[in-house]
Amino acid sequence: AVGDSGVPRRDSLLLEAGFLAVLVAPLRLLKWRSTAWRAHDGVTFWLVRWLLFRLMFASGVVKLTSRCPTWWGLTALTYHYETQCIPTPGAWFAHQLPVWFQKFSVVATYVIEIAVPLLFFAPIRRLRLFAFYSQVLLQVLIILTGNYNFFNMLTIVLAFSLLDEEHVGRWLGRSKRKQASSESLAWPPSLGAVLSTLLELSAYGLLLYWSVQYFGLEINWEKRLLDSKVAFTYHEFTTWLRAVTLPLVGLGFLSLSWEILSAMYRCACVRGCFWKLWAALQWAVFATATVGMFAISLVPFTYIDYESNGKLWPGIHQMFNAVERFQVVNSYGLFRRMTGVGGRPEVVLEGSYDKQTWTEIEFMYKPGNVSAAPPVVAPHQPRLDWQMWFAALAHHSSSPWFTSFVYRLLQGKKDVIRLVQVDESRYPFSAQPPIYIRAQLYKYWFTGSAEGSGEGPAPWWRRQHVQEFFPAVSLGDPTLESLLSQHGLKDKTPLKRSADAFLPRLLQSLRQLSRPFSGPAVLWSLYLVAATISLLRAMGRRPRGGAPPARHKGPRRGEPAERGGGEKNGQVRRKEAKEAEEKGEGRARGAAADGHSDGFRGAKKKK
Repeated sequence: AVGDSGVPRRDSLLLEAGFLAVLVAPLRLLKWRSTAWRAHDGVTFWLVRWLLFRLMFASGVVKLTSRCPTWWGLTALTYHYETQCIPTPGAWFAHQLPVWFQKFSVVATYVIEIAVPLLFFAPIRRLRLFAFYSQVLLQVLIILTGNYNFFNMLTIVLAFSLLDEEHVGRWLGRSKRKQASSESLAWPPSLGAVLSTLLELSAYGLLLYWSVQYFGLEINWEKRLLDSKVAFTYHEFTTWLRAVTLPLVGLGFLSLSWEILSAMYRCACVRGCFWKLWAALQWAVFATATVGMFAISLVPFTYIDYESNGKLWPGIHQMFNAVERFQVVNSYGLFRRMTGVGGRPEVVLEGSYDKQTWTEIEFMYKPGNVSAAPPVVAPHQPRLDWQMWFAALAHHSSSPWFTSFVYRLLQGKKDVIRLVQVDESRYPFSAQPPIYIRAQLYKYWFTGSAEGSGEGPAPWWRRQHVQEFFPAVSLGDPTLESLLSQHGLKDKTPLKRSADAFLPRLLQSLRQLSRPFSGPAVLWSLYLVAATISLLRAMGRRPRGGAPPARHKGPRRGEPAERGGGEKNGQVRRKEAKEAEEKGEGRARGAAADGHSDGFRGAKKKK
């Protein structure tokens, strides 16, 4: 969950994807209103596909290199749904699935994360589409069973780099169905189509063979289930990984080289000497930046095999060391080891006024009350609830912030209380801060489908007390003061800020406006507003009355052909305009023919 630099994986991915967005969609000089596809866009967009490949391939590999017995025994998902940071209600239902299906799901995860990413660079379009839908399926299932904030949605966005304009056009209803149907009905098929189909079927066959061979998939007809087991050793896997790491780097280099050469050809096709030079200049700048990003990304990518990492050119390591602090490229590896195998550890806070009667402090999102249903909070990131999950995995001294958290609750700090409960009525000490606070460690498990048939609401969880996690303390308690001093968390003089500065006043106003609402409500409101604005803009661009678009104007004199979407796009648009004109002339002839005799209509046909 945390990278080598201490930054969480989700934030590392957001940082790298945000930096790539600068290269993929920079300010469009001399094209303020244009959304045309530029000649070099394929080069920078390739980096998004490379990021997706590194993310997924490394996430699958580290599950096996970690030697976690649950991943090697294919039983990880029998624990995952109830031990993840913040489950969803769907996690409870997924946890009830039979063990054989859970093991098969682990096999499918390995296939999607290790084998399918190799198809990201396939020259056959349908293989890339298969890889796209495989990745989207995995991310959607994770979204349904776990709250991982924006991480899975961002991964789906990265997966769009596997699509092309034709496929997206089908979603938007802009595909040329007549042309596609005529090509599909062409007989006999061309040699290229036959070879493409054979290669595609071979790829699917190899995926199926690899899955059956290396995971021992076998149907048990007596028990009516699918048996599976890992049919290779750790040594065999690390040997394979060492053999393929550098060839995968070579595969990425070849794919990038093809994109660069294709973009160079498109630049050469631009009309006009000046605009040709301008396109070539942009191509040179962005191609150089892309090659540089690819080079420095090889260092964190080859962390999956340190022997391969040591074989990289020393200059690449120097380049990476120069930019490492900016987190523009990172190493990835999700769910390396499965925690909570013996039960989900959970810290429960308790407050009291007399040290005799203790009241539990419920959080908004993390498990506490066994009868409370797991929430759905994505894409919101409740960082306090996540940190409570990490704190429960070790002694409280491993999480120094926890001592400060208890201290602020004893002080009754409103901003800290709002991290626990936005609704003050649900916070048991809203009227007066507790005098004493302590923390207990519990083990939580999902209930079974047959449990909870008695009176009252059916419980989602069952729990068992383990031990005391944090001793009972109060303000001025020597134990609390010692811990605060030990971690350097004593109160310090706050920084002096200008009360009249514009930005602090603006942020304070925004906080006041959003204070009554929860994090998910605020985020989804922003998303809905953005989606509504985009929809209204799209509707505003549509021609009124549903009439066919008028003939597109060609580029003005001295203007590059790519200003209207490139020479290729210009030809397509002229073809569409011609088809629309022919349709219009056909309607006119049909209307005129309705007012004449059949003989005149026959003479018109003969002519």
